[in-house]
Amino acid sequence: MKLKIIKMKKVKSTNSIALKLIKRKILKPTLITSLAQTNGRGTMGKKWISIKGNLFISIFFEINQKRLNFKQYALLNAYLFKNIITKFTKKKIDIKWPNDLLVKKEKICGILQEVVNLNTKTFLIIGVGINTNSSPVIKNYKATSISSILKKKVDNNEILNEICKNYEQLIQQIEKYNFIELKKKILKNK
Repeated sequence: MKLKIIKMKKVKSTNSIALKLIKRKILKPTLITSLAQTNGRGTMGKKWISIKGNLFISIFFEINQKRLNFKQYALLNAYLFKNIITKFTKKKIDIKWPNDLLVKKEKICGILQEVVNLNTKTFLIIGVGINTNSSPVIKNYKATSISSILKKKVDNNEILNEICKNYEQLIQQIEKYNFIELKKKILKNK
């Protein structure tokens, strides 16, 4: 299934845009990306520092919680983004549960999942910030970027295309496979 792609210049939060689309009953699996994000969100109400030039996206699609639960999706999403970022950095990526990806203990990616119910349907919104071209300075921990690892500017469109390809495959496979099989398929695609 093809993801609908919406590219924006500036938003408060890509997850907020996803939520608005769901409430307007625009329900086709969609990826929203923005060049700038003024009020990015992390887990537990934390703010995601969104430096222009990095990659900010949200993906949403309908889910069946009887097939997979919220924690299983969180694990699948972490592994999926770990694989995607590894393709570009060629570095070992560690998952800091529940939602951070690290290179040498430095944050390179954050993932925020939200579940939205609309009538009898349930949707999963996956918000992702990837430090592609710059690293925010944060007092509690160190951050890095794909650009600083590669020592060159990164084309966000290449990474975006890889994300789309992986999520189109995942959405198709969710109904065919159980959690263990999906996890094996994702890990095999490293």
